[in-house]
Amino acid sequence: MEDVEIRRSARRRRTVQARREGDRLVVMVPAGLDPTEEQRLVDSLVAKVTAREQREVLSGDDLLGRAARLSARYLDGRARPSSVRWVTNQHARWGSCTPSTGEVRISHHVRDLPEWVVDYVLLHELVHLVVPGGHTPEFWQELGRFPRAERARGFLEGVAHQR
Repeated sequence: MEDVEIRRSARRRRTVQARREGDRLVVMVPAGLDPTEEQRLVDSLVAKVTAREQREVLSGDDLLGRAARLSARYLDGRARPSSVRWVTNQHARWGSCTPSTGEVRISHHVRDLPEWVVDYVLLHELVHLVVPGGHTPEFWQELGRFPRAERARGFLEGVAHQR
């Protein structure tokens, strides 16, 4: 059974939110919410968070394998990252990499996005390992090998706008 704490806020009007604090899931709800509606929303949010956390089990090894498959398919295997991992300290970027060490970091905010968008973000960072020097025309040409590149960029712009 999930340890859930419900925090009611007089300042919160419409939204509900959940976050993990240690082993406990804290759900913030408006203070004046009908008890039946509150329970329905809390149950729904707990289910969503639990499902998301189960999907997040995708480890660094899994990400590394996914990156290798993307490199093979779209970059002829030229990108060979030394590590690929989820990070929680990137809030303004979707991902980052260090070409000199081959390390790739993907923001945890990407985890809940559609797989093809996750693949685009991974591939974007992999192209940085192949084409040094930033977002040059050659960089965009390489990334353009991904069939849904423009659509993924638009998707990410929309998500960023909603933040």
